[in-house]
Amino acid sequence: MTNQRRTVIAGAQGFIGRALADALRADGWDVRTIGRSGPVTWAQPAAIAALLDGADVLVNLAGKSVDCRYTDVNRDEVLRSRVETTRMLRHAVIATAHPPKVWLNASTATIYRHSMDRPNTEATGVIGSGFSVDVASSWEREFFAGDLPGTRRVALRMAIVLGDGPATRMLVRLARVGLGGPHIDGRWPQHRRYRGIGAHPSGDGCAPHHDTKGRQRFSWIHIDDVVGGIRFLIDRDDLAGVVNLASPNPSDNRTLMRTLRRIVGAPVGLPAYRWMLEPAMWALRTEPELILKSRWAVPERLTAAGYRFAHPDLEEALRDCIRRLSATRRRVAG
Repeated sequence: MTNQRRTVIAGAQGFIGRALADALRADGWDVRTIGRSGPVTWAQPAAIAALLDGADVLVNLAGKSVDCRYTDVNRDEVLRSRVETTRMLRHAVIATAHPPKVWLNASTATIYRHSMDRPNTEATGVIGSGFSVDVASSWEREFFAGDLPGTRRVALRMAIVLGDGPATRMLVRLARVGLGGPHIDGRWPQHRRYRGIGAHPSGDGCAPHHDTKGRQRFSWIHIDDVVGGIRFLIDRDDLAGVVNLASPNPSDNRTLMRTLRRIVGAPVGLPAYRWMLEPAMWALRTEPELILKSRWAVPERLTAAGYRFAHPDLEEALRDCIRRLSATRRRVAG
C-alpha cells in the first residue's frame, strides 16, 4: 500500500466528482476529498495544504451549479465559488514541500463565443463575452496565476456533460413536458442577468439573441469520457494548459431534441420559441442560455494525443444516460 497513488478531489460531492472518485477508487487510488463538509473543509487552509503535500494528483471540480436562475445572489456565488476555491488551492500548493505533480482544474467550453460558422479548438477558439464567459475567464486566470514549477496544470474546458446528472435531467424534462422540439431563439424583453461580471466585465450588458432557427450547435461529452479524459491527462506529462473535454462529434439542437424524443417515446415535439422557453425555464429555475447558446467545441488536443472516446455517438450516449437515470430513480424509489 505504500506505493498507492493519492489523489485529492475538491468538489467530490457533485455529479462529476462522485463519478471520478468512484472510478479512481476502483482503479486502486487513495482518494481524499475537500468540500463543504467532511474530514477536510474549505474552512481549514492548513489541513488543505497538509492533504496536498505528497499527493500525486489534485482535481478541482468545486463551484456552484450553473443550473440555476442568474439572480444577483446566484451570479455572485457562481463566480465566488470557483475563483476563491481555486485561489485557496493555489496557495495551498505553494505551501507544500512536495506539491502534486499535476493539477486538473474544471473550466467550461462556454468560454468560447456563440459559434455557428466554425468549431472552437484550443488553438483557434475565440473567447466570447458576458456573464458565463467572464466566470470562465476569471476562473482560468486564477488557476494559471503565479509560478508552480513542480506542478503541471491543465484547465478542463468541459462541454455539457451527459449522464445521470442535471443537464440530462433538464433535457429529458423538456422533452417529456412537450417542449421536445427545437429550441428557437428570438426577441424577448431585455434583462441584465447575462451582463458581464468580475474585475473586467465584458459585453454590453444586454441579453443576446441569435437567429439560429434551432440549429445552434450542441457540444457534449458523456460522463464516462470526462472520467476517461481525466485518467488520460493524469498520465500524459506532455499535456498542459487548456484542453477541451468534448465529444469529437458535436450535434445541433434540432438533432439533439429529435434524438431525445425518439428515445423517451415522445413522437411529437412542438418547437419551443423563446417566448415559450422563458416562462418554462423560470418555472424550472434555470436559464434559457443553457440551450440557446451555440456551443461548438472540439477536442483537438485529446484527439491528437490518441485518446479514444468510449461514447462518441450522441444517440448511443443518450440511451446510456437515460438507462442510468432510470436506474437512479428505481434505487431512490426502492
